Amino acid sequence: MTTEMVTDIIKEGLFVILKTSAPPLIVSLVIGLGVSIFQTVTSIQEQTLTFVPKIVGMFICLMILGDWMLDNMITYMTELWQDFSLYIR
Repeated sequence: MTTEMVTDIIKEGLFVILKTSAPPLIVSLVIGLGVSIFQTVTSIQEQTLTFVPKIVGMFICLMILGDWMLDNMITYMTELWQDFSLYIR
């Protein structure tokens, strides 16, 4: 196993992590921004107000995109295990 193979595995793994985690993080960011703007406009300074909308938004995001996210991870792991014989030489 060469250094290039290791860096390729790490690079592809990090890309899968970023690609898979981006949608829930973006949803959380947008909901948090929207709640912050609402709090600023209405002068409500309740710290716990952001939690429920974020949880609901994340749940909906995972329901909609969960299959795609799982498919990305399964594809990466399948490719990794199929090439396993190349790595142990």
